Amino acid sequence: MSSRWWYRPGIAVLAALGIVLGGSGVSGAAPPAGGSQAQLVAARAAAKGKPIEIGAVIDETGFMTPFDRPALEAAQIEAQRINKSGGVLGRPIEFKVYNDQLQPTLTRSDALKAIAAGAKILWVTCDVTYATPAIEVGLAHHMLVVSPCTGTNELGPARFGKPGRLAFSFGNAPQAEAAVLARLFKQKGWKTATVVTDKLLTYFVDVCKSFTADFQKQGGKIVTQLTFTTGDHTVTQVAQKAANSGAAGLALCANDASPTLPAFVTAVRTLGNTKPIAGPWSLDGDFWEPSSPTISNNIWWDTYASVFGDDPSSAVRAMYAALKAKGEAPATGGFVSGPSALQGIVAAIKKTKGSLVGPKLATAIQHFKNVPTLSGPVSFSAKWHVQISRPLRIIEVRNGKPHYVETLSPGKLAAAGT
Repeated sequence: MSSRWWYRPGIAVLAALGIVLGGSGVSGAAPPAGGSQAQLVAARAAAKGKPIEIGAVIDETGFMTPFDRPALEAAQIEAQRINKSGGVLGRPIEFKVYNDQLQPTLTRSDALKAIAAGAKILWVTCDVTYATPAIEVGLAHHMLVVSPCTGTNELGPARFGKPGRLAFSFGNAPQAEAAVLARLFKQKGWKTATVVTDKLLTYFVDVCKSFTADFQKQGGKIVTQLTFTTGDHTVTQVAQKAANSGAAGLALCANDASPTLPAFVTAVRTLGNTKPIAGPWSLDGDFWEPSSPTISNNIWWDTYASVFGDDPSSAVRAMYAALKAKGEAPATGGFVSGPSALQGIVAAIKKTKGSLVGPKLATAIQHFKNVPTLSGPVSFSAKWHVQISRPLRIIEVRNGKPHYVETLSPGKLAAAGT
């Protein structure tokens, strides 16, 4: 897929998309189809106030690029749509993008550069550990800090203490994804599981840890726990143990941005294990799948949206189509987290009557309850600065072809005590 960093690093900024999302709290609607040219010109002219500048300190060349870049590209499309519709209370949105290359020193200096260039809000990479230098800079300047898809509640007070009240992720909590996966196992009658964790990211560890708790809470039995780390050259041995474990299904929390995932699946299937392999959003996309339909079969994952032309949301399909028309079709459903994060920022600005003061915006976001966005309803609280109740798409790969199956909500999170 062209949006993946190993295919083409120079991804262009895309044109605006005229998607109208209903519901309160979402960015202003575009002029209706069939509106006069005068109406369109008036709408564009309305966004002539001082720009609302968002400093995006993200990875554009490393292994977080598959998560960071599509979300930002889609958010830029949404920003252009908002600007053409009159902006946010008459002010256009501008992104200033910095490639931090996942280097701590550069991440910190890029955040400082963004602030010096006028950014009032910081947008950070989708892993809290790599984003921490930028987060700390933003919090020290009392700014709102947002990640579109960090999969942990650590982007908030849980990791950063009281200053962390200014930081939020529009990604899914690992506990939420784990609960959805546990529901899937129960629904399909997979009563035993072998859990395999890539320890590369906290996100992978947390999802599989939470899945274990939820699965056991629902009466499931864990046969064995296996781990590897991307790059440690042990994935084949781990796959052999998993294939021979006798479990009804494999819960796999791993990295689709490395060759370890197809190596694991190939090894398991080659050993004759045809049982389900299921995992979180990090498995999303068909770009990593082995070409053999007998190997790429009976694989499941949860995700924000389907990129296979069958998502149940017409707005999601329209956004995907706009990206695809530009030759930049996103490889995973995580792209919708970008527009959703921006829609959340816009809703907070409107709620505070145009304020860009970090604590005011954070208070508004903390009180979100089912605010509609492209990725579905979003909610936050003093405890949870990440999504724990958003419904997720379930994708199944059957004979090499992924397709949307259903939408499942997390329900009660056994691993989180909620």
